[in-house]
Amino acid sequence: QVQVVESGGGLVQAGGSLRLSCAVSGNGFSIDAAGWYRQVPGNRQVPGKPRELVARISDENNVIYADSVKGRFTISRASANDTVDLQMDNLKPEDTAVYSCNADLRERGRPYVSNYWGRGTQVTVSS
Repeated sequence: QVQVVESGGGLVQAGGSLRLSCAVSGNGFSIDAAGWYRQVPGNRQVPGKPRELVARISDENNVIYADSVKGRFTISRASANDTVDLQMDNLKPEDTAVYSCNADLRERGRPYVSNYWGRGTQVTVSS
């Protein structure tokens, strides 16, 4: 069963860096295009925030970023291991969220892609 799997989340102090990686689990599949999204879940005291696009890379390696992360985050494709990585520098407490990868996966020999979401990885930035 094909899956999109994120890794690299964790706890870091403000000003620090983390690198997230999005990979596909399953033989015969590759990442066509992918994006990183983030969401802050709510609780009884504080409402959550809607999911927002952080960065996305197209099948032609065109990239877009949310204004809030421009100049601090970099999305890239690592062809060797077929991952889409998000390098996050100069992290701020407001970057704290669950980061999820959304990927268009192409099965070898097929002309179309299918869209998958990963389960997400927690990024926490302390002040």
